[in-house]
Amino acid sequence: MTITVSNHLNFRGEARAALEHYRSVFGGHLVAITRQDGGVADDPAEADLILWGQVEADNGFRVMAFDVPASQDFDRGERSFFVSVRGDSAEEITGFWAGLADGGTIVVDLAPSQWSPLYGMVTDRFGVTWVLDVAVAYTPS
Repeated sequence: MTITVSNHLNFRGEARAALEHYRSVFGGHLVAITRQDGGVADDPAEADLILWGQVEADNGFRVMAFDVPASQDFDRGERSFFVSVRGDSAEEITGFWAGLADGGTIVVDLAPSQWSPLYGMVTDRFGVTWVLDVAVAYTPS
């Protein structure tokens, strides 16, 4: 038996744009099912909102997204989650960083840290905070 875990991000009308942006950064295939596609478009103005969406790439990246309809409460919250991306090389992480930082806000500059040769934190233009670092092997003490 196997299991996978994916970040599932909630938006208010920005899920498609966010998924398209993440695909442009990480590559992969985008699937987007609208409320109309799913047969739950109670409000015609919300027919094109994302009921379920996902970007999945061969490199292991996967993220899911949803547009919260107006009939449901939505608060982006403060620091309610971070999305962590760990890569094998500084070059890979630097490329992802550049894409996520475009239009975003740098929280912690991309630089060496005590636990990684390269670490940084950026809040993208959709309000999602990403933690990126180069993975290193740890030995238990």
